[in-house]
Amino acid sequence: MTPHDLVLTPQGVRFLGRVFPCTIGKSGLSNHKREGDGATPRGVHRIVGMLYRPDRIKRPTSWAKPIGPSDLWSDASDHEDYNMMVRAPYSHSHEKLRRPDPLYDLVILTDWNWPYAVSGRGSAIFIHQYRRPGFPTEGCVAFRRDHLAWIARKITFQTRLIVR
Repeated sequence: MTPHDLVLTPQGVRFLGRVFPCTIGKSGLSNHKREGDGATPRGVHRIVGMLYRPDRIKRPTSWAKPIGPSDLWSDASDHEDYNMMVRAPYSHSHEKLRRPDPLYDLVILTDWNWPYAVSGRGSAIFIHQYRRPGFPTEGCVAFRRDHLAWIARKITFQTRLIVR
């Protein structure tokens, strides 16, 4: 571990000498993540990208990619695009990245089950904004909006999310 890693602790996520309150999956932590189980997988997850809503926030880093109106995330575990960003129209199971709520205004992507997704192992583990303190996710790690923005400006591709 380094100070540049995001480390999940019982108090929150430790990063660069600070601790940020966060929420995790509604089923807690898991060593055996499955699609739809609501758990946050234990492990060391690399940061592999960042997405943002350019109509709502400024670009947080030079390497962040904008989320467009037709951007989706495939959660169709029986399809070749499983756990990949896809574009509408897309007839298989998916999640809209351009949501009406602010949860995905800023999304940090991890390498959970990526780039070679194993069917049923669970689609993306994102780092994103939470609905409210203590409200769990479907398996992602979520933060208060201002904390997420601060983290996004400081992370690099060497940063890891460590979930023990």
